[in-house]
Amino acid sequence: MLEEVQRHSVHTLLFRSLKRTHDMFLSSQGILPPVDELADKIKKAAKARDSYSLVLDKVQQNKVIKTRVTENKQDTNHDGGPGNEDTSQSESAVVPYNPGSGGTPAGVSGGTSVNISSLGGIVIPVHQTSSIIPRKAPAMPKPKWHAPWKLYRVISGHLGWVRCVTVEPGNEWFATGSADRVIKVWELATGKLKVSLTGHISSVRGLAVSSRHPYLFSCGEDRQVKCWDLEYNKVIRHYHGHLSAVYSLTLHPTIDVLVTAGRDATARVWDMRTKANVHTLTGHTNTIASVISQAAEPQIITGSHDCTIRLWDLAAGKSIATLTNHKKSIRAVIFHPTLYMFASASPDNIKQWKCPEGSFIQNLSGHSAIVNCLAVNPEGVLVSGADNGTLHCWDWRTGYNFQRLQAPVQPGSMDSESGVFSMTFDQSGSRLITTEADKTIKIYKEDESASEETHPIHWRPEILKRRKY
Repeated sequence: MLEEVQRHSVHTLLFRSLKRTHDMFLSSQGILPPVDELADKIKKAAKARDSYSLVLDKVQQNKVIKTRVTENKQDTNHDGGPGNEDTSQSESAVVPYNPGSGGTPAGVSGGTSVNISSLGGIVIPVHQTSSIIPRKAPAMPKPKWHAPWKLYRVISGHLGWVRCVTVEPGNEWFATGSADRVIKVWELATGKLKVSLTGHISSVRGLAVSSRHPYLFSCGEDRQVKCWDLEYNKVIRHYHGHLSAVYSLTLHPTIDVLVTAGRDATARVWDMRTKANVHTLTGHTNTIASVISQAAEPQIITGSHDCTIRLWDLAAGKSIATLTNHKKSIRAVIFHPTLYMFASASPDNIKQWKCPEGSFIQNLSGHSAIVNCLAVNPEGVLVSGADNGTLHCWDWRTGYNFQRLQAPVQPGSMDSESGVFSMTFDQSGSRLITTEADKTIKIYKEDESASEETHPIHWRPEILKRRKY
């Protein structure tokens, strides 16, 4: 008969394990080997020399100079003061020193002119007596003046939240996708509806127009990624593989490659023509809300609800860097159209980064809401849109928030339906298109009547410095 093992609680087992450990090491308590003072002194000296060698040299030199100056003053007082002619001559002499001449003064290691100033004939190398100059804090540049933006057109036509927008390369029309499962194409100049594309069976979350082919790509919460031929307004390809809703897509600017990302925490790279899944970029642990691509390294950047941004090597299909500066979920990332930089948006901050390593540049603080989208134009105007319908306009270079807007709610809709879901500038950068929760599309442009006199820059760098430090 097998004896039944007595079961104990985890607390009891843990206590017993601790007691065994205590009994094992109790006998050796207090019998540690004595500290070797000489070895300890050598170790500390080596560490100090390694970390502070330059500063230590300067400190030692300054101490030597001070002691010699003190001794010199005492000698002068004993000899009768500055009335000695020989001393006054030596005090003002500058002796050019050449290391090859054979007469090497003590303590001089390189060719330089040696200044014999009021030190009583003591030879001090000029390059060794330079004091450590404290670094001056960098001056904060004044932001460039930007004209304020104003609403000039509201387009209604969708029957649900308008979730995404894209402008075609020719700047003649733009397309929007909505929760009503319809993609609508609008004329940019007049705001008139050109065509409606139906085919998705759930909310449309991402759109992109190819600059080299007459193709429109769309993705949605139905896990589908579609390629539309705009000459026939029909779906010609499907890209199957995502396991959940697809929230964002982007087209590579120089290669026929499509990148999609979504709620399954993966970004998938597709061959546009063959529909082959070239890479599956895994590493995020939560929904990928935004994906962008560029021709230079890093070619793909993703922002996720796991509070990280990942930079991807497209050729290897691997992550080359993970940025963990954000403390909350990242819903938008965007490249600057002309600078080698990108920005990311999160409820804690909007952050700017430098490619290719993803070096942090600065925080843009003040948009205290859930920021859903970003847009930036070549003039350096960065706009952020939030869940509460607020738009903040920033100067890219300095991070100065020069305008704050509250998007007006469509008459008849609730105040809670004032969220901004996506936005983009047109190809010229002069018009801003936003898509919102009140089922409308709003178009903004710069106020032509504004000037620096009517809308001055309220630049207070001392306040910003206090906030920063």
